[in-house]
Amino acid sequence: MADFLENMKELARANKKTIVLPEGEDQRTLDAAQAIIADGTADLVILGDPETISVEGASIINPASAEKHDEYAEKLAELRARKGMTMPQAQELMNDATYFGTMMVKMGDADGLVSGACHSTANTLRPALQILKTKPDTKIVSGFMVMCVPDCTYGENGTFIFADVGLNEYPDAEQLAEIAVSSAASWKALMQTDPHIAMLSYSTHGSAKSEHVEKVTRAFEHVREIAPELNCDGDLQLDAALDETVARIKAPTSSVAGKANILIFPNLDAGNIGYKLVQRLGKAQAYGPLLQGIAKPVNDLSRGCSATDIEAVVAITAVQAQLNE
Repeated sequence: MADFLENMKELARANKKTIVLPEGEDQRTLDAAQAIIADGTADLVILGDPETISVEGASIINPASAEKHDEYAEKLAELRARKGMTMPQAQELMNDATYFGTMMVKMGDADGLVSGACHSTANTLRPALQILKTKPDTKIVSGFMVMCVPDCTYGENGTFIFADVGLNEYPDAEQLAEIAVSSAASWKALMQTDPHIAMLSYSTHGSAKSEHVEKVTRAFEHVREIAPELNCDGDLQLDAALDETVARIKAPTSSVAGKANILIFPNLDAGNIGYKLVQRLGKAQAYGPLLQGIAKPVNDLSRGCSATDIEAVVAITAVQAQLNE
């Protein structure tokens, strides 16, 4: 469990990146910032009032009076001109810390952004999609959790990716497949081992018949079409995905069953409930929701996060920024 986070921090220190934190009014953010600076995992820009924020070693910027306020506004107006954005509208948006922080990432003045401790996912995601856009060849942005379960022999020594847990409420088969492919890329980037992707259902290899099962099966088939190199299978029940004994009974021909380290949930209900069950009952560390599919690293936080959670997500974001070079 600790190995994953310590590995992220070690990688982050080796090639330090600048991460912007737009929520300078949140005490958890400030507590996390102090620890991040002390730990050396990232250089930080905190957005807020320099007269009330004191974090030694961090840059404190008030977006409304920032030196680059008008420069960023001009660029935003240019980027959104086809959507009818005017310069006065862009200048107003540059007073918003999340929009300002996202423009810092766009303009190369920061390498990534972490927000969401006191703002909704939409507040974090909207500027990212409007300004940074999606990665080339990516059709959907999705949210994943890195789950680290103590004393667990399943997955990668108890480490998993769960997706989608934060954004897409009822993805169709093609969207599920895209989420699986993005999750595999995230796994390779962060874990540097081979992904084993289970497309979850209440059915294993057609043991039940319904439109919901058929959606998962179609998603698996689409993964084989667009990324045939990936080790993926579905439909799989959770026990068949994780437990080798059950896998030999329910899915004896599967190369994923009993070995899954990426769990793709059929809808947001299942994903959100699933990760919170594992977090609360399994005493797992849950890092995220992390966003995948955006052109540059932007990550969301749960509004119930702790300062320690923010530290972890900043370290992960810094590693994502290294891989984005």
